[in-house]
Amino acid sequence: MSYTVDFNTVSTVGLESSPVATALAGLRANEARYFKNKYGHVFTVEPASNAKTTIEWVERILKEERVVVSSRPLEATAFQVENIRWTYVFYESGLSVNVMYTVDDPKKRAVGFKLSDGMEVPEELASRFKFARQKSKLAGTIRGSYFVLKNEH
Repeated sequence: MSYTVDFNTVSTVGLESSPVATALAGLRANEARYFKNKYGHVFTVEPASNAKTTIEWVERILKEERVVVSSRPLEATAFQVENIRWTYVFYESGLSVNVMYTVDDPKKRAVGFKLSDGMEVPEELASRFKFARQKSKLAGTIRGSYFVLKNEH
């Protein structure tokens, strides 16, 4: 069953098994607020069991770029606003992976990683990425990094 993320009342619905569920819920709500304010898009997620195609696409991109996330996916979403296809996967560890894939400009395609407040940098990312910090009223301190996609996916 899909869940519309409410950024006014942050809920851990669907994320309860995460050791940083509250922080991950705040991170998810932060993303929902961004898309509502910037694009008027309502951010809706599905349980991983219903979003297998979406998760497989993200994991295939990561694998081709030699990054493997060891955590279990809990939720995912995929949607398009304007000319950008967005895909998010929220993992049990507190990691959020998003793919920003412009439809008409191959130079503006990237994978982003965001770490929930309180989680350690995953071992598979620690040696390859530096994480910048940003403050969020909903999510506390978010650490993020990204890489630009070189291939079509």
